[in-house]
Amino acid sequence: MKKKVVSILTAAVMMAAMVSGCGNSGGATIETVEETTEESTTQEAAKTESAEAASDTGAETAADTTEAAGDYHIGIVTGSVSQSEDDRRGAEAFQKKYGDDRIILATYPDNFTEELETTIQTIVNLSDDADMKAIIVNQAIPGTTEAFRQIKERRPDIICIAGESHEDLPEIGSAADLVCNNDFVARGYLIIRTAHELGCDTFVHISFPRHLSYETMSRRVAIMKAACEEFGMKFVMESAPDPTTDVGVPGAQAYIAEHVPEWVEKYGQNSAYFCTNDAHTEPLLRGLIENGGYFIEADLPSPLMGYPGALGLDLTQEAGDFEKILAKVESAVVEKGGAGRFGTWAYSYGYTVSAGLAQHAMNVIDGKSELTDIDDISAAYEVFSPGAAWNGSNYTNADTGVKADNTFLIYQDTYIMGDPGKYMGSTQIEVPEKYFTTK
Repeated sequence: MKKKVVSILTAAVMMAAMVSGCGNSGGATIETVEETTEESTTQEAAKTESAEAASDTGAETAADTTEAAGDYHIGIVTGSVSQSEDDRRGAEAFQKKYGDDRIILATYPDNFTEELETTIQTIVNLSDDADMKAIIVNQAIPGTTEAFRQIKERRPDIICIAGESHEDLPEIGSAADLVCNNDFVARGYLIIRTAHELGCDTFVHISFPRHLSYETMSRRVAIMKAACEEFGMKFVMESAPDPTTDVGVPGAQAYIAEHVPEWVEKYGQNSAYFCTNDAHTEPLLRGLIENGGYFIEADLPSPLMGYPGALGLDLTQEAGDFEKILAKVESAVVEKGGAGRFGTWAYSYGYTVSAGLAQHAMNVIDGKSELTDIDDISAAYEVFSPGAAWNGSNYTNADTGVKADNTFLIYQDTYIMGDPGKYMGSTQIEVPEKYFTTK
């Protein structure tokens, strides 16, 4: 399948959203001022400071863009700072650029799996604003589809956009005007291909039932398994606790920390590991650094995803400068003997999705862009992530083989850290056509 390479994304900030599977129970809030949250770990503190500095950087980068026309409002719904740092900071950066009188921020509950009605109502409530013209939800957790349907019934003029949907893409696409997800199809193949190129003979996939019930993740598992067969690698699935259950984040992380040494002993030094949950990433990285094994990239990659905590890094001085952040992380990885075994994307995904999709919505409302034009989406992302080349394509329904006009999948090249490190050229690889309907 011929795919279109787009120079998009490359987030000016941060690691990817913790909302993929963490959470303490909490109510949803709507606000137009920046939220501050006490961080409890070195990694979280470094993330927060990096994000705040990058918010300034993003605003400065976009300073020469034309101001928005009219006095309409745009709403952005994300997880909280404690559970979805990057997503939230991207929303705050956009609000800072255009003003809290025009950009309305909201948060859905941390324990969104148990508070579905609150989640739906939080999103729908934004449509009560007569001046609201677009609502972006990142990540589009369960309940977003129903919320968009209710909004369209009462306010069909509002543009509804989903970023990184947790609901099946055909379902969310039936209610949303635009959906943008990470490319679980191409990445399912390319992550395995990269592991093979690095000399891995076994690939270990770590997840839990809730995540595996998502179409995006279940299809990616099938693609990874098929790719392992193509490259002559062994594919293994390991289960770990869901952080949204009673064990919480501490229990889930403790489980990973306890089992990594025995996994590496069982599967060997040439085994590569992948986890679907952000909370699992830090203990997994720490265990692999100490015991051996490979880590190609996170579920939603960033040099701040798991690495600062796993390596014990203070990134205060590097805040907002991703070249320096990546260099410091890479140096620490090499120092600990991990050269050639650990990878990432150079910039955050979650931050760019929040800010970039909001910018795109504004451009569409102002008549400067077409809603489902990948080049226009690309230009909006570049405001907050200048310089990175990404690859992307329309989502293909595995059951029907039909491509969705309003749903796009995107990914960035994989960077493997070393002395020196290197990009793997993933965005230039032609993914075999069969994987786009593998399930």
